[in-house]
Amino acid sequence: MRIAEPVVPTVGSVRTARKVVESSGVEIRAVECSDEQSGWSPPEPVSAARIVLVRRGRFRLDCDGRRVTVEPAGGYLHRPGEVVRFAHPAGGDLCTSVTVAGGVLTDGLEAARSPSVRVDARLELAHRMLLRTGADPDFGAVEAVLELLRLALRSEPDDLPAPGRAELAHRAQELILDQESSGTGLVELARLLESSPSHLSRTFRHHVGMSLSRYRNRVRISRALLRIDQGETDLAALAAALGFSDQAHFTRVMHRELGRTPGRVRALLGPAPAGDGSGRD
Repeated sequence: MRIAEPVVPTVGSVRTARKVVESSGVEIRAVECSDEQSGWSPPEPVSAARIVLVRRGRFRLDCDGRRVTVEPAGGYLHRPGEVVRFAHPAGGDLCTSVTVAGGVLTDGLEAARSPSVRVDARLELAHRMLLRTGADPDFGAVEAVLELLRLALRSEPDDLPAPGRAELAHRAQELILDQESSGTGLVELARLLESSPSHLSRTFRHHVGMSLSRYRNRVRISRALLRIDQGETDLAALAAALGFSDQAHFTRVMHRELGRTPGRVRALLGPAPAGDGSGRD
């Protein structure tokens, strides 16, 4: 997470935002708005598709003349080109803004007619887990956003388009296994395969039996075990070489996959004491 950075404030209100995830095609910010503003703020044009969900408080939204109350049981959607205004007659609020750039994840948004989003318990839990995921921004976070959008648009699994052919999933596997492509994110991977991230993610899970992010992490942990077994001792360098954001991320993923930390695995696979008959050098 990054240090809070100011956003241009509206009259009578102070708004700050902290970037939680920034990846190709998606940006997630924790936004806090304080002070009271009973009147409407100046119009603000929307430049990218965005979903906003509230964690605490409430406010009023005017989107091209359509006015709604936004609170934890009801978020809202933006499309590029819309003009919005806000009012905070009840005080401040704390919300999450997920901005999607370039139209890469916005197919479902085109069908939404109202800016209002009904937030049930599933969506609220998915929202709060998104902020705690600790996932790498290029895969885990993007898949979490796709799930968030699915829930926001009220798409049930039976209503989703059928997954693609197994060949698409297998090609994605090959690219992930390709050492040169190990750092490729989900959005870029979908572009290389001439697919959309949502279609690729759904197809991969259907044919492989796990999410793309889980499979990618499984491949990276397998490589980590090989490197440690071959004598690698610098865990920070290993984390960087395998494409983890930092050593803490590497530790979280390995513990989730193995139930052991990299340090413990290094101790288990390290050189055996002399004379134990193991044959290790």
